[in-house]
Amino acid sequence: MKKKPHIILFNPDQWRGDVLGHMGNPAAITPHLDHIVANDAVSFQNAFCQNPVCTPSRCSFMSGWYPHVRGHRTMYNMMKPDEPVLLKTLKDEGYFVWWGGKNDLVPGENGFDAYCNVKYKPERSPKPMFGGDLRRGQPDSDTFYSFYVGKMENESDEELYYDSDWANVLGAIELIKNAPTDQPLCIYLPIIYPHPPYAVEDPWFNLIDRSLIPKRISPDMLSSDKSSMMSGLREKQHMQDWTEERWTELRATYYGMCSRVDHQFGMLMDALKEAGIYDDTAVFFFSDHGDFTGDYGLVEKAQNTFEDCLTRVPFIVKPPLHNKVKPRISEALVELVDLSATVHHYAGITPDYTHFGHSLAPLIAGERDEHRDAVFCEGGRLHDELHCNESAPANENTSMLYWPRGEMQRSEGPEHTKATMIRTKNFKYVRRFYETDELYDLNQDPGETQNKINDSSLAGELLLLKERMLDFYQETCDVVPHHRDSRGLQIS
Repeated sequence: MKKKPHIILFNPDQWRGDVLGHMGNPAAITPHLDHIVANDAVSFQNAFCQNPVCTPSRCSFMSGWYPHVRGHRTMYNMMKPDEPVLLKTLKDEGYFVWWGGKNDLVPGENGFDAYCNVKYKPERSPKPMFGGDLRRGQPDSDTFYSFYVGKMENESDEELYYDSDWANVLGAIELIKNAPTDQPLCIYLPIIYPHPPYAVEDPWFNLIDRSLIPKRISPDMLSSDKSSMMSGLREKQHMQDWTEERWTELRATYYGMCSRVDHQFGMLMDALKEAGIYDDTAVFFFSDHGDFTGDYGLVEKAQNTFEDCLTRVPFIVKPPLHNKVKPRISEALVELVDLSATVHHYAGITPDYTHFGHSLAPLIAGERDEHRDAVFCEGGRLHDELHCNESAPANENTSMLYWPRGEMQRSEGPEHTKATMIRTKNFKYVRRFYETDELYDLNQDPGETQNKINDSSLAGELLLLKERMLDFYQETCDVVPHHRDSRGLQIS
C-alpha cells in the first residue's frame, strides 16, 4: 500500500495575492515563500476565493462546494455534521489531524472531535492579539474605524510578541518534533495574521521600505456606478481626509504582518527538514480572501464586492516526493475549491460526495498550463434575509469596530445585495440583484475603476460572460448524495 504523505495546510487570514516578493512586488519581503516557489513549489498568480469573507470562504475550500450549494454565505452558517469537511475526511482516512488556530468553519457547540485528533490549546497563555491596544481615537475621529495600530512593542526581554499566532506556530513545530510514527500527519494552521487590525512588532514593522509600496487605487479614479457597499463604507469609515503618508504607513504595517507570517512559514519548513519529513510532505499555503488595505479608500473587506484585492489570494503548493513538480509561477486561473481536490489526489483519497474542485496536480507537474476558463465568487443577501446579517447588535451600537460593515448589511437598501462575480483572464462581470451590474476590461483597467456595463462595444463579451455564469449555476446548483435511500415498502 502506498505510503500517504504528510500534509501541511498553512492558512493565513486576509492575505492579498499581490503581496509576495516572487510576484514582483518590490515592497513585499517574503523570502521563505519565494524560496520554496523557486525550488520546490508552484505559486498560482491567478488564484481566487469563492467568497470575500472568512467563514463562507473556509466552508467552500474545505468542502469543494461553492457558497450557494448549501447556503454557506454568512458568518453564522458553518459546516454541519452531515456536510463534507476536508479535515474530517483526512481523519477518517487515518491521518493524525492537528488543528492549531482559529475556527470560522464548524459550529463551536458541536466540538472538534469529528474533525481532528487535537484542537490545540497552548500551555502558556498567549498575549492579546495586535498588542491589545487598538488606539482608535474618539468615536468621531478618522481613526475610529481605521483598524490602524502600527508598531507593537515587545517587552525588553522578549524576542517575539507571543500572541496566539506565535503560540500555534510554535505548537505545530513541537508536534513535528514529536510526530506520531504510526500515522500520517496533517497540520492545519489557520492563523490570524495579516487580518487587521494593522499591527506588527519589530523587526517586521521597520522591515518594509515605504518608498517601494505600489501606488494605491484612489477613490478619485472611480466611476460613479460602482457598488453602493463601497461608497457606503467610505462614508462610514471616515477616512476620506487621510494623506497618502498615512495610507502608506497603514499599508507598510500590513506588509510587515505578511513578512512575519512568511518568517513563521519558514520556521515550519525548517522543522520539517530537521525532522526528515520535508520531502514526504505536501505543503499548501493559501489565504481565505484578501484586504482593501487602502485601495478604493477602504480598509478591511466587504461582503459582496469582488475587486482583485479582495478575491485574488496567495495559493502555493509543494507536492510530496515522487510527485512531479515544475517549480514556477503559474498564470492559470484556479479557485480555492481546488484545494480539497488536490489534497485528495496526493493522499490517494476518492471522496464519496460530489464536489466542484479539480486537482492542480497536472499543473504542478508542468503537464499543462491552463486549468479553468473562468473563476467565480459570491456574496450578499436578499431583502428580508435578516438572518444573513453578519452582526446582531442594533444600529445604535456604533462602538463596534465592524459597525460600518454591519450597517451596510443591515440596511434594507441595495448595499447588501446578492452578487456574483465571473472573472476570466481579460474581463470581470459582476451581476448585482438590486443595483447596477459591473463589467471591467482588465487589460485596459486592471484596477477595476471604470464600469463598462453600458459600453456597446463590449456587448458581445458581456453576453458570453452571462451565458458562462448561467452554465456555472446550472452545473453547481445542487449536489445529490451518493448514498441512495431505500425505496422498500413496509406492509403491516
